[in-house]
Amino acid sequence: MTSTTLQLSDPFGPVTCQSAGDGAPVVLLHGVGMQSAAWAPQIEQLSQTHRVIALDLPGHGGSGLLPDGAELPDYVAWLHAVLTELDLGPVSLAGHSMGALIAGGYTACHPAHVSRVALLNGVFRRDPAAREAVEARAALIWAGGFDLETPLARWFGEGKADLAARAQVAEWLSGVNLAGYAAAYTAFARGDSTYADGFSDIRCPLLALTGDGDPNSTPEMARAMADAAPHGRAVVIEGHRHMVNLTAPEEVNTALRTWLNTEEELS
Repeated sequence: MTSTTLQLSDPFGPVTCQSAGDGAPVVLLHGVGMQSAAWAPQIEQLSQTHRVIALDLPGHGGSGLLPDGAELPDYVAWLHAVLTELDLGPVSLAGHSMGALIAGGYTACHPAHVSRVALLNGVFRRDPAAREAVEARAALIWAGGFDLETPLARWFGEGKADLAARAQVAEWLSGVNLAGYAAAYTAFARGDSTYADGFSDIRCPLLALTGDGDPNSTPEMARAMADAAPHGRAVVIEGHRHMVNLTAPEEVNTALRTWLNTEEELS
């Protein structure tokens, strides 16, 4: 695996990415508080047939912060700057959680640059109660109320695979840039409907995947995303929660390989 730092012009600054393999490009976007290494099981498998590039989101890993007050469209603009710099041509784009919001928004805005999109544990049109709860968590983070155990309890169950992945995720969260975490979480809290109306214009294959036990990125949301896109498909993995790519890597990788083998739709 190769680590690279791109130097983008203002306001984006440095962007770190990990790449492996050769072939058609697959770009991976992680969730809030994570880093590109969170895609390790997918990088290992997908790089056998594709060139896989996992990015650190702004304010995460080695990537620079966005300006204060950044919202989801600013993260979408950041991704466009990254992909323009990489000059990959159309990519297969996959995102987890906040990364899924960015991937969905980018595909709606720049359809010519995306051959297919996968949204793992994404959120879509939260109901009022869920929106109030996530916005309250964002406000608490900005106030300095960083709580390691609460997100871990939402993201993981008690199975063996969960406990092993939980320890690694706890390490990443413990070392996160708090300003980057708060900024991304706020954009995540406010962005679940920003590009929702644009899903009907996404003409490429769309995979919406989640775990049946994810309380916030629910199976109903995954099905709604798939139904909203002309060529959408929903996959719900039983017995898993939010970090399903780490707790059920074989099932997730199987779904992603099927997605990558789906022919691009042009109509």
